[in-house]
Amino acid sequence: MVHTLPGEWTRRQHHRSGARRGGRNTREHCADLADDGAKRLGGRREPGAATFCSSIAEAVSDADFVQENVPEREEVKIAVFKEASEHAGEDVVLASSSSGLLPSRIQSETRNPERVVIGHPFSPLYILPLVEVMGGEKTSEEAKRKAAGYYSRIGMRPLHVRNEIDAYIGDRLQEALWHEALHLVNDGVATIPEIDAAITGGPGLRWAFMGIAMAWHVAAGEGGMRVNMKHFGPTLELPWTKLKAPKLTDELIEAVSIGCEEETGDRHWREMEERRDQCLLKIMDVIDEYWYPAGRDGWPEMQEEG
Repeated sequence: MVHTLPGEWTRRQHHRSGARRGGRNTREHCADLADDGAKRLGGRREPGAATFCSSIAEAVSDADFVQENVPEREEVKIAVFKEASEHAGEDVVLASSSSGLLPSRIQSETRNPERVVIGHPFSPLYILPLVEVMGGEKTSEEAKRKAAGYYSRIGMRPLHVRNEIDAYIGDRLQEALWHEALHLVNDGVATIPEIDAAITGGPGLRWAFMGIAMAWHVAAGEGGMRVNMKHFGPTLELPWTKLKAPKLTDELIEAVSIGCEEETGDRHWREMEERRDQCLLKIMDVIDEYWYPAGRDGWPEMQEEG
């Protein structure tokens, strides 16, 4: 496959990365991550798994799958996909890591646009399994199936976004929650540390393996969501949320920034990043051991092609 990065074009062999141990520098840390990711999948990382190219043409000319990771600017992605499509094989899937742009726009100047898909992973992408797969107006079903098959083979879990929509599924849900958090800070109701505590100590723990709907479904007991909706449905009419974001004033920016700095304390962001990765891996191990396996965990399967 090929990853396109700002300023460089990277060829990588088909290995899913996981995380462990902080690195001494970026390259050493990435090597550690690749080793642990390969072990999690029951394989091993091969030497020379990544090579760097000086042009898009060189990077994609013999690729069997292309994953673009350039900055989130529509005009840049359009240009990159146009050039990549001129040098990659005609049946090679061209996937974008965009977190919100429409594939119909990205593929607008691409040769053979039917092979362009969104393949949106979540950070840290070397650990989290979710990848949202979405097509544009000209994307073929075959391209989406090929992309889903590729992601599954490298240890990710594709989720089909059925209709073309800005920001897809995961980011829309995160954005809605973030809007409410900003209102709570802006209205003086809660600080950033208090908001994070309200998530990490409560619903966030359930969401890690059940999501929001299944957590409520199980909590309702016999009758599940039908009982839940009947009991709590009337609260949907109450003015509990303000989904439209507050005006982003200098005061709000300062309050949010100060809150994050207070919550961080004397911890360095790199140490926190490494501990985050360790926690995510352990959480996934616990889910693997105690929750239901793939096929029984309710994950909506997507048609795949080898």
